[in-house]
Amino acid sequence: MRPALVLSCVVTALAVHSASAATYAVGPGMPYATPGDVPWEALAPGDSVRIHWRPAPYLDKWVICRVGTQAQPIVVHGVPDPSTGAFPVIEGNNATTRGALNFWSENRGVIKIGGANVPTDVQPAWIVVENLEVRGARTPNTFTGRNGLTAYAANASAIYVEKGDHVTIRNCRLHDSGNGFFCASEASELLVERCWIFGNGNVGSIYEHNNYTEAKGATFQFNRFGPLLAGAGGNNLKDRSAGCVVRYNWIEGGNRQLDLVESDYPELTGDPRYHETFVYGNVLLETFDDGNSQVVHYGGDGGATETYRKGTLHFYANTVVSRRTGNTTLVRLSTADESADVRDNVLFVTAAANRLALLDQVGTLVATRNWMKTGWVKSHSGVTTGVTDAGQLLGADPGFVNQPGNDFRLLAGSPCVDQAVALDPACVPAHVPSYEFAAPAGGVVRLAGGTMDLGAFELAAPVGVAPLANYRASLDLAPNPFSSSIDARWIGPDGPVGDLEVFDLAGRRIARVPASGAGAWRWSPAAGTRRGVYFLKAPGARPVAAYLR
Repeated sequence: MRPALVLSCVVTALAVHSASAATYAVGPGMPYATPGDVPWEALAPGDSVRIHWRPAPYLDKWVICRVGTQAQPIVVHGVPDPSTGAFPVIEGNNATTRGALNFWSENRGVIKIGGANVPTDVQPAWIVVENLEVRGARTPNTFTGRNGLTAYAANASAIYVEKGDHVTIRNCRLHDSGNGFFCASEASELLVERCWIFGNGNVGSIYEHNNYTEAKGATFQFNRFGPLLAGAGGNNLKDRSAGCVVRYNWIEGGNRQLDLVESDYPELTGDPRYHETFVYGNVLLETFDDGNSQVVHYGGDGGATETYRKGTLHFYANTVVSRRTGNTTLVRLSTADESADVRDNVLFVTAAANRLALLDQVGTLVATRNWMKTGWVKSHSGVTTGVTDAGQLLGADPGFVNQPGNDFRLLAGSPCVDQAVALDPACVPAHVPSYEFAAPAGGVVRLAGGTMDLGAFELAAPVGVAPLANYRASLDLAPNPFSSSIDARWIGPDGPVGDLEVFDLAGRRIARVPASGAGAWRWSPAAGTRRGVYFLKAPGARPVAAYLR
C-alpha cells in the first residue's frame, strides 16, 4: 500500500474574476448587512457574493437567475467563522424575499436557482453555491414573499434548482426541510460535492427525501447523506438523471439508500448516458430494521416501463453494511431489461449469512469477487436464475477497524486487501476509483500499490501526519484553482506555529513556505512546477488540495 493524501472537505473553487467582476461582501461591518441587500437580479459573470458568518442566522431567501461562464462563474460563497469553522446559516423559517425579486415557486425552496419574472427569466449557467448551512424549508414554516406571508410546500427544499446548466452545490449543510436538495429536469451537468444532507423528509410520508434529482448529467461525490428526519419514509438519494454518477459518499439510512429510477423526459431518456449508472467508492449503511430491506433500487417506479432505465448498474468498490436483524437485499432491478455488474465490494451483514441476498426477483446480476459471509443467497424470493456467481471471497469477518464504531477501513490483516479484480471496460478510464470518503464530508486520494483492496477504502494512512481526528483546524485557500500564487488562511480555534508545507501526489514535500502574517501564507510555485494537484499543510491543520492550472 502507498500512503493516501488528505483531500479536505473545505477546498473552495472560487471564481476567476475579470477586472469588471464585482464582489458583494455580506455580514457584520460589511457593505451589505444581509443577503437580502445584494442585487441578485443584476449579478454578472465573475461576480462573487461572500456571506460572512454571524452568530444569528440570516432570515433571507432569494433566486439566482443569471448566467455565468466557465471561466467566470457566479459564486455564492459562505465565509466560515474563523474561530470554529461554522458556516453562515440561511434560515428559511420567517425569511423574507428581497423586494426587487419576483420569482415563481417561492414556496419550494430557501435558495432557488432558475425560474423568475424579475430578473428576466433565463437558463442560469455556471452557478456555484458553497459553504452555507441552509435549513427550514418545510411545513408549517412560513416566509414573506411577493404574496405576503406564505407557507412552504410539503416538498420544499433547502436548495431548489428549477433549471440551470453547470450548477455546483459544494460544501453545504442542507437539513430540516421537506427535501434537502431538489433538482428538476431542466438542469444539466449538476455537481453536488462535499455536502452534508441530513434530517430531511416529512414524518409518515414516502414522497420527500434527503436528495431528489433529475438532470442531464449528475455527479454526487464526497457527500454525507443521512440519516433522514426520524419517522420520515423517504429515500436517501433518489435520482432520475441521465449520466448519474454516485461516488465516494457516505449514505446512511432512508427507506432505501439509493433509489435510481426513471425519467419521463425525452431529453433525458434519449441521452446515451441514461442507460448506464456508476456507483462506486461509497459506504452504504443500513442501521435499523425500519424502511425497505433493499439497499439499491434500479430501473423505474412509475409503472410506464417503456421509460425505465433498461441498462446497466455498475456497482463496485463499495462497502455495504447492514445491521438489520432480518433480510437484506442488495439490489432490486425493476424489469428483465435492467442488469447489475456487482464486483469488488465488501457486503457485510451483522445477521446470519443467509440473510443477505444479492437480487430481488427480476433482471440479471453478475457478482464478481465480492467479500461476503459464507452462506449468502442469490435471492430471498427463490428466483435464482438471474444471478451469476463469478467467484466471491467468503469468510466470517472482513477485517474492519471498528465495525460497531462505523470505522469500515481495513485492518492490515484483512482478507480484503489486494483482492480486487479488473473493472468492467465501461468503467475505464473515467470511473476508476481514485478517492475514498473521509468524514465528515470530504475525501482522500486512494493510491493503491498494485492490486486494489475490496470495498470503499484502501489500506492506507495520511502522509506523515496524524489521523483526521487529531487535526485542530483546516486551511481556507484562495483562489483555488490558481495559476501563479495561492493564499492559505488558518481556520481553527487557535493560531498555528511553523511553516506551510507543500506535497505532491506522491507524498514528496516540494516546498516549505514561511508565514506571511498571523495564520497566513502565500505559495508561489517555482518555475517549471507542473500543473496538477498539490496538498498544503500547516502544523495542526488538515492538509488541503490546491489545483495549479
